[in-house]
Amino acid sequence: MIERYSRAEMSAIWELDKKFSYFLEVELAVIKARVNLGEFTNDVYENIKNTAKFDVKRIDEIEKITRHDVIAFLENVNENVGSKYSPYIHKGLTSSDVIDTAFALQIKDASNIILKDMDELIETVKNMAFKHKHTICLGRSHGMGAEVITFGFKLLNLLDMLQRAKERFSYILNEILQGQISGPCGTYSNINPKVEEETCKILGLKPAKISTQIISRDRHAAFISAIALIGCVIENFSVEIRHLSRFEVLEVEEGFKKGQKGSSAMPHKKNPIASENLSGLARILRSNSIAAMENITLWHERDISHSSVERIIFPDSTILIDYMLARFKNVMENLVVKEENMIKNTKKYGDIIYSQSCLLKLTEHNLTREEAYQIVQKEALDALQNNGSFIENMKKHLSNEEIAECFNEEKYLRNINTIFERF
Repeated sequence: MIERYSRAEMSAIWELDKKFSYFLEVELAVIKARVNLGEFTNDVYENIKNTAKFDVKRIDEIEKITRHDVIAFLENVNENVGSKYSPYIHKGLTSSDVIDTAFALQIKDASNIILKDMDELIETVKNMAFKHKHTICLGRSHGMGAEVITFGFKLLNLLDMLQRAKERFSYILNEILQGQISGPCGTYSNINPKVEEETCKILGLKPAKISTQIISRDRHAAFISAIALIGCVIENFSVEIRHLSRFEVLEVEEGFKKGQKGSSAMPHKKNPIASENLSGLARILRSNSIAAMENITLWHERDISHSSVERIIFPDSTILIDYMLARFKNVMENLVVKEENMIKNTKKYGDIIYSQSCLLKLTEHNLTREEAYQIVQKEALDALQNNGSFIENMKKHLSNEEIAECFNEEKYLRNINTIFERF
């Protein structure tokens, strides 16, 4: 059975009840800000804070008439607050002041979960990399055997990509965690700009330098793109696992639980199902990033074309990356590393992957690089095409001492420690 993950905490952020809770948090913060600035008395805030509540079913009933979710929300809250204090709620604001500022709070909470997921995955990969620092394996270019490397070195590249993805994501957060309380066209026509500053301070957001009726959507596109890039990093190594799991390679395997089946017809199969799943899900994240970019272009100071898109791509992308990070961490923690097969694959065709070292050694024999290349290529292709031994072929051209030097894996890996020290 596939490992199941419960991502309830992330999903809850995007539920309707939670969404309206964020709306209320913004409205209360605005009132508190106006109290702090001397516009309202504190009893206004205390009374509204103690009586303001909402019911999603009631909001739905009102919205069927108003056809406007924020107005429905406000009418429901005002029903509970009463006529004495309801005029203080939403005074001088426009709907998007509440929507976009509340949206930033949703994104903030969702991002805290994503960052926690990333920290846990990064720690897992780092530990694996150092564990396999000296686990010799075959490096490949164009899918073909190239030179000897270590599996820890391979994992360091994944670690570096994950760390960059986190840094990129964190940087984008500084741009998107902004609020606005600026009125119908962003000119503060009926509200003091200081209210925006104080409200954002209360909510832990930065005030937007400028807003129209909304906060510009290039920020949101960058955020969704940053999530998509995290997905791309996961996919990159998921594909690596799939390649290394192939029957004729078999250097790693996904964890395979007792009783698990790989195929209904072929009992021998142990498929990299989680890695395949993660590769597919990354495509959805990339698609969502395109939709987010399409949202940047709006009519004049605002239209509503972006709203329906965001109601899909933000819950989907944040919930999905939360799931992918957790599942990928599980894959890495349970990855079976077949060290003997890794060594075996480096030894194919009589250590053919040490051809460059032989090439360089022959140039010390008063041969040009072109002449040395021709000799080494001839002997390597002979071993490859005739299932022979490259090391035996090269004994015709190099002494035993030179052979020992050229076919020495430690020579190739002498700088691995230097690379690891960077991490």
